[in-house]
Amino acid sequence: MTGHQDIEASIIKAFRGKGYKATPQRIAIGRFILHSHKHPSAQITYLEVRKVYPTVSLATVYNTIKILKESDLVQELNLPKGERRFDSNTKPHAHLVCLQCGSINDWMDPLIIKLVDIVSQKENFRVTGSSLDINGICKTCAGVAKNTAIAQLTTTV
Repeated sequence: MTGHQDIEASIIKAFRGKGYKATPQRIAIGRFILHSHKHPSAQITYLEVRKVYPTVSLATVYNTIKILKESDLVQELNLPKGERRFDSNTKPHAHLVCLQCGSINDWMDPLIIKLVDIVSQKENFRVTGSSLDINGICKTCAGVAKNTAIAQLTTTV
């Protein structure tokens, strides 16, 4: 099976395991979220899936996401300003969250996995998920801010 077939099989298994039908709309929602590396919101997912399935409802998107979360296929990110986005990478990693443009980038490092293992062992704690959000300003926004400041300096001088 290819990666795409594996993902689709996981989605179908998740729905059937919870007693739901694996409808084409639900599969499309799951596929979109699981293939996206941009940590989509429910609204973005809805707008994208609606292009193919115009009758899909926002409620179906939220219900589908709930099932994907319960099945450990996605994790929910609670971001500044109450924004909720979803990540299909459920392995321990950090999220670099830009407070200016809202971009989210995964940061994988063996230290994070080691930290989760240490906490688990020292505290006799069974870890079922983890999230580390590092908030700041991304390279792109920092560069724009720097260029804007330079431009303002040169026009006022």
